[in-house]
Amino acid sequence: MIASRRRFLKTSAAIAASGSVAMSGLSAVASTEDSNGSQREVATNKSLLAASAFYPLPMGSIAPRGWLKRQLQIQADGLGGHLDEVWADVGPNSGWLGGTGESWERGPYFVDGLLPLAYQLDDAKLKAKAQRFIEWTLTHQQPNGMIGPASNDDWWPRMVMLKVLTQYEEATGDPRVMPLMARYFKYQLETLPTRPLRDWGKFRWQDNALSAIWLYNRTGDESLLTLAKLLHEQGHDWQAQFADFKYTEPVTPERIHLDEKNGLGDTALSTHGVNNGQALKAAPVWSLLSGKEEDRKGMEQMLAALDKYHGLPNGMFSCDEHFAGRNPSQGSELCTVVEAMYSLEVGMSILGDASLGDRLEQLAFNALPGAFTDDMWAHQYNQEPNQVEVSLHRKPWTTDGPESNIYGLEPNFGCCTANFHQGWPKFTNSLWMASADGGLVAAAYSPCEVNTKVHSVPVRLVEATDYPFRGTIHVAVSPARPLKFSVRLRIPGWASSHEVMLNGKAVKSSGANGFIHLEREWHAGDTVELRLPMEPRVLPGFHQSVSIHRGPLVFSYAIGGSWLKLVERDKASDWQVYPATAWNYALDVSASSKAGLKVEELPIGDAPFSLRGAPVRIMASAHKVPSWRAEDGVAAAVPVSPVSAADAPEMIALHPYAAGKLRITAFPVKAEMAKS
Repeated sequence: MIASRRRFLKTSAAIAASGSVAMSGLSAVASTEDSNGSQREVATNKSLLAASAFYPLPMGSIAPRGWLKRQLQIQADGLGGHLDEVWADVGPNSGWLGGTGESWERGPYFVDGLLPLAYQLDDAKLKAKAQRFIEWTLTHQQPNGMIGPASNDDWWPRMVMLKVLTQYEEATGDPRVMPLMARYFKYQLETLPTRPLRDWGKFRWQDNALSAIWLYNRTGDESLLTLAKLLHEQGHDWQAQFADFKYTEPVTPERIHLDEKNGLGDTALSTHGVNNGQALKAAPVWSLLSGKEEDRKGMEQMLAALDKYHGLPNGMFSCDEHFAGRNPSQGSELCTVVEAMYSLEVGMSILGDASLGDRLEQLAFNALPGAFTDDMWAHQYNQEPNQVEVSLHRKPWTTDGPESNIYGLEPNFGCCTANFHQGWPKFTNSLWMASADGGLVAAAYSPCEVNTKVHSVPVRLVEATDYPFRGTIHVAVSPARPLKFSVRLRIPGWASSHEVMLNGKAVKSSGANGFIHLEREWHAGDTVELRLPMEPRVLPGFHQSVSIHRGPLVFSYAIGGSWLKLVERDKASDWQVYPATAWNYALDVSASSKAGLKVEELPIGDAPFSLRGAPVRIMASAHKVPSWRAEDGVAAAVPVSPVSAADAPEMIALHPYAAGKLRITAFPVKAEMAKS
């Protein structure tokens, strides 16, 4: 499959049609009040669509603060803001800039994260970088309505650029965007019957449908719903796959016919991790058109199967790059992490399911930063919860190559290099949503500032918190004038209790479906404080192992590492990392007891997902297990608990999952404690 994608890229060249795009009479749903669209009206579902529980705020409405802003700045100072300077595939010769270079998915992937990053940081340089790609797309639409480089007609990369354009229109109100999208969708509706979806586009149809629905909610053009139905008809039936899920074991190249159609056969694509991460949103998106409860439940069914047969302790499912079972020495592709996050954000908005916010936070605070060096100048293609070496080995990957878990610019394959950028910015833009009754919803927690409109009245929220490292969330509510509306606060499923303070006084709060519902007349200066206890939790896993959690954070033992430079590229170099300390520990805890786990809160550093800046650690009693070893750089499957451990106990420090670049996350349990 990787080879097929590489051949596609090598044969693609940009031969773009020139000329300006004619304007149409379409207009934005509301005028912007400032250049970044921070106070635009929320677009809700028009008739013919089922209602969503929540609605995303226009891109640019939410700005990061505190540690989250520092994290976004790390991304901007790393590959996120400089990739075009060090990687030719998104450089000035990109086909998406009119050049003869890479003309498929990488330009759109890059801008899909660069654009929201630029506007959330209000960074003029990054905005200009993103604008180059957008401007070329807006000014080079072909007469028939097609967009993008003329050297290929693949529907898939256009699906990504459509996501870029929707965000850009929300941020700027550029009047060229919706007419261009309307012409493209007209062309697509006319052309799909004779040139149907294929390979990647066939399995990612829901992203295309989501953009068509976005435009329908702003124009009311019913042909867009006809297009969405056609995309569903031609696309892979994800709900049928998970209604009778057959991939209950790690797959093999032979099982999925990886040699069929150059890796692009339906079986291979249906078990491909990134396709499944994107497909998590398929059933909720389709439910908007079908209105059926069975479709609304499709995401829950899919997540349950992935957890049961391929779930890992960091909240991901294994996919390196196809389904690989529950062994925590298997990996997950970075593209899958960010695509799963986006699917959860979409699913949360449509379904209003609080548990999706729990999982979104788990991925955002563990699996996302867990695939990067602290400065975000290098990333992994695959990360492992039990990752004892980062080196050139073919094990344990189901179908990937030996570069898969090294830290570098383009390990294994460059899709993640281009696509990872959307993770943090889209998470930021999903922290708050609008409720169907016109109120505001805290879907996930991180420090931020929200500027939006409620019932046409400007409202500013400031969320001050050190979550997920601490359990207190403080929200200041400031409407432009006294205004009655609802504020919903998500109560995480892991929280054993909670306390709500309104203007400094404890209040009894009604809750339903995982949310506290506060409806009142709000005045400037009102404050709400949510307090969540963060006690350690011991969760069972593969081979009766355990993993340690606190709030949304997963904790790991950080193995000492010796870094060896593999390829010199200044800041964007490739690295191998070899273990410099022992790692084969069993814990003196069990799934029924957290005794002996001691939480230590520390100052929050500039890089909170690094060892030097980690704001919390958990001390645990542990014993070495000499029989648990690595082979070819890969930790053997975690031994079945309980295990014998004759060595004297040691106190080891467990840090947030992403802090250690080598780590153990799933531990066997020492025999004596397991029997208690």
